[in-house]
Amino acid sequence: MNEVKPMTTGAHHVGLTVSRLEASAEFFTNVLGWSEVRRDSSYSAIFVTDGVLMVTLWEAKTDAPNEFDRREDIGLHHLALSVDSFERLDAVHENIKEHGIKVEFAPELLRDGPAKHMMCYEPSGIRVEFICIPK
Repeated sequence: MNEVKPMTTGAHHVGLTVSRLEASAEFFTNVLGWSEVRRDSSYSAIFVTDGVLMVTLWEAKTDAPNEFDRREDIGLHHLALSVDSFERLDAVHENIKEHGIKVEFAPELLRDGPAKHMMCYEPSGIRVEFICIPK
């Protein structure tokens, strides 16, 4: 069988349109410990990174953006971020709760394991999953 080499090498960045630009940026920087890379006022955008992945946060251009329905709409279902241990996953969960972020479900086994994950909603309502796959 001929093996086809992928034409890409992974994700460079993810762009998210958010309704609460500053609050969403603070979720990544203050809650998750990411760094702000820069701001672009001409686009109303804030760029954040965890050192591996960059996320571009674009401000919605309407006062009443449509809320995404993951069961009905085409688009981003959720953003999944890796964590390196079950202890770190638990720490993320505690930190998110302390900051009043809405948690969809606490850390639990993914199917029958061994991976564990949790899901929350960042301030603009985008679902964010945190997942740990033990090595």
